Amino acid sequence: MIEVLTETAVQEPQRIRGLEMPWNRVMGSTETPARAARALGPWHPQEFMAECVETVPEAGGMMTFVFRRCDGAPLAFRAGQYVNVAFPVNGEGQEPVDRSYSLSSSPTEPWTFNITVKCDPTGLVSPWVHDNVKPGTVLEMLGPVGAFHLPDADRRARYLLLAAGAGITPIMSMVRTIHSLPGHADVVVLYHGSDAAGFAFHRELAYIASVDSRVKVYYSLGDRSVPEGWEGLSGRLTAAMLEEVAPDANGRQVYACGPEGYLNTATELLKKVGVDDTSIYMEFFSGDRQTLLEYQAEVAFAADVAEEIAEEIAESAEDYFESQPAAFGLYEPGYDADGTLPASGLPLEVINQDAPGPDPSADTPGGEPEAGSPDASSFDTVGTGSLTMSFMRTGINVRIDPTEHILEAAQRAGVRIGANCKEGMCGSCKVVKLSGEIEMNHQGGIRAREISAGKFLPCCSVAQTDLVIDA
Repeated sequence: MIEVLTETAVQEPQRIRGLEMPWNRVMGSTETPARAARALGPWHPQEFMAECVETVPEAGGMMTFVFRRCDGAPLAFRAGQYVNVAFPVNGEGQEPVDRSYSLSSSPTEPWTFNITVKCDPTGLVSPWVHDNVKPGTVLEMLGPVGAFHLPDADRRARYLLLAAGAGITPIMSMVRTIHSLPGHADVVVLYHGSDAAGFAFHRELAYIASVDSRVKVYYSLGDRSVPEGWEGLSGRLTAAMLEEVAPDANGRQVYACGPEGYLNTATELLKKVGVDDTSIYMEFFSGDRQTLLEYQAEVAFAADVAEEIAEEIAESAEDYFESQPAAFGLYEPGYDADGTLPASGLPLEVINQDAPGPDPSADTPGGEPEAGSPDASSFDTVGTGSLTMSFMRTGINVRIDPTEHILEAAQRAGVRIGANCKEGMCGSCKVVKLSGEIEMNHQGGIRAREISAGKFLPCCSVAQTDLVIDA
């Protein structure tokens, strides 16, 4: 006999007030926490190797890649942060290409972690990632990085989460984290997309919203044509739409991630509906004041916990872990003279592995510099200041003061240096210093081996002498 399931009234669970991340009490404890608990505290970026253990196709041309650290340690991070990944797109032995991707998984499940990558057919890295990163692929990573994240503790926990396109990835980490935690919360998610079939994670979001009364999810198709049967919202983000999904938006903390135009629009509309700018957090690495203040507070907190944080991540695992203050008590993997030892466990066996990618030994596009170098004395000189920076590829000398950030002076003079960040966190502006001395105050956007090779981040560096720069 088959029993028919029927809908019955279900009482709401009794909850504690607000949300608290599992590491919060460890960080504030006056007692010595257990070693395993200390390992989960998201203190500051680390360099590590990680192997892919699963790939999950997502809607909207996106793919989730599930990783675990090769040293067996958990990846301690805050929901909303990202990792910088070195991809060997040009083959073995060639300089890898760095890209930063938001973590889409929850830090409450730290033994594996996810990044979700949208494939841009015209891009250099994302098509390579989709074609080549498979279970068994090992990549070098740096992280976690970023000030865009949920707080460690929030007594009110009332959030409005805005996402457009691939901006759903850090928002998904936040939703998964909140769903996994006990405590009272009130969460509204508004997710914009261009195609009804292109909303990544839509099945999981629907499930979470159906079983967790704390979370409500809304979708909008932007200004595209609406297909028959569409039950979501339509049109671009407007003040009326914000008031429809969250009439009390001015009483919520707002986290938004998406294209620059979307974020600029969101900023203006949130002000119109009464949200104070101190309650708005966006994935603008260089723009929004509150995010920078939060990051500074985060660094200050870490300084209170320990008297001194290591200025650079050491090249070897032994040097790195020995250099940490005892108050951190970070997880320490085994290591020998050659570096970190892989964690012991089951061998990685891939099921239904696709054909291997291109032979890395095949010829790759050239990157060898031409013999000889131009004479900087023949370059035009612009700007004012007591020091001179010679940009060898651009062919210009730029005068600069010792107190001015190098990136600002370079961009003002027309030197093309890509940059998504001005706080030393993302690493997108990396260039090579051929000679001279700089002072760099980075926040995890560059690896120790890169610094040893002469690279630096001009966004957070000042000149101490005349410089010669390969840019």
